[in-house]
Parts: sequence; C-alpha cells; structure tokens
Amino acid sequence: MNDPVSTFKLFGLTFNVGNMVSVVIASAVVFILMFVLSRKLQLVPTGKQNALEMMADFTNNIVKGSLDKNTSRAFSLYAFVLFFFIFVSNQLGLFIQLTYNDVSYVKSPTADPIVTMTLALMTLMLAHFAGVSKFGFKSYFNNTYLKPFKVWLPLSIFEEFTNFLTLGLRLFGNIFAGEMLLSVIMNFAFSHGPITMVIAVPLTLLWQGFSVFLGSIQAFVFVTLTSVYISQKIEVEE
Repeated sequence: MNDPVSTFKLFGLTFNVGNMVSVVIASAVVFILMFVLSRKLQLVPTGKQNALEMMADFTNNIVKGSLDKNTSRAFSLYAFVLFFFIFVSNQLGLFIQLTYNDVSYVKSPTADPIVTMTLALMTLMLAHFAGVSKFGFKSYFNNTYLKPFKVWLPLSIFEEFTNFLTLGLRLFGNIFAGEMLLSVIMNFAFSHGPITMVIAVPLTLLWQGFSVFLGSIQAFVFVTLTSVYISQKIEVEE
C-alpha cells in the first residue's frame, strides 16, 4: 500500500500511471478476446461462437438470478463486460508484473482500492439510475429510503455507504492479499539460493492456480451483488 507510484496531474486531478496502464491492458485483452470470438457468427454456432455464447449465458444467468427475464435484458451487457473485465484484471498481476525503479507499471488493476471503489461506485450509480428511471425521483426516494418506516432514513443512507465500501473493498482485499503473498514467495525463492528456489517453485504454481480460482470467484461475487443491488432499487417494497 505504501509502494511508490508514478502520477501526473491534469485539470487539478491526480492520475496513477500504473493504474491507467494496467486498466488499458486489461481492457485491451477483453476487447481482443471478444473481437476474435465474435468473428463470422453463424446461425448454428460452432467452435469460437460456442465459447462466446457459453460465456454470455453464464453472465446472463447471474443477472436472471436476481432480476426478472424482461428486466435482466437491460443489464445483461453490463454484467457481461463487468465480469470479464474484473476476471482479466484479477489475473493480470499473476502472470505479468512490470516494475521500474520500484514503481509498478503493470499489475492487477483490482489490487488497487481506487479501481475497485470506482467499479463499486459505477455499479451503485447504475442501480440508482435504474430506480429513478422506473419510478421517478420522488417515488424512488420514498420506496428506497422511507419504507417501511420513515425513521429508518438514517439507517438506509448508512446502508448505501456500507454497500459501497464492502463491494469495492472485498474485491480489493482478496486480490491485493493474493499478490502480496505471491511477492513473499518470490522473495523467499531468491533468499537462500537453489534450495529455497526449488521449494518456492511448487508453492508459486500452487498459489497461482488458487489465485486464478479466487479471482474468478471474486468476479462472480461482484457481478452477483451488482444484480442484487439493482433489483433492490427497481422493486417496490411492500
């Protein structure tokens, strides 16, 4: 958390170069993957198209678990892009880490709280937007914050804040801890020569495999909670 970072300022805002480079790489990987899989689509899917449709069905089913069939269609694309961006971002630092002068320029974007909190903010803002679009601002405010009792308004506002924190920090904490442990294993590998290196190789492979699984689970959890939060905003509480 206290590692040096490379930043620059533009219009009074501070930008983290490492985060920007990592996010661009993760976005490019997702774009290229989807571009390749979506070429030459056919009525009867085969090969690459089968893989793409399985991926789309997977994220669609996540959304349908919280939203009805008609409503889920409006958020299916967001869930699809969000899941695979988070999935690739979670795995990026496991396989590619570029450091220069002790500054990380390529790592897992989701190992930084700024990125994960931004994703959480985007999700919650989308949920609020969906609610206001469906009910109008006044009805939405009454349904979300003043039911079943008006005196629960402070608790409802506090719940929004905790949802924001937990959604972003859960993802950050898991990915950051994974990369930290991987760094510890790598430092151990070079600490006492060939002996520790032999010990560290299987440990590294084992932890990387577990981290791939963990990163996949975290992407699934994030998208699942996204659909849950959206459903809470567009349903009328009795």
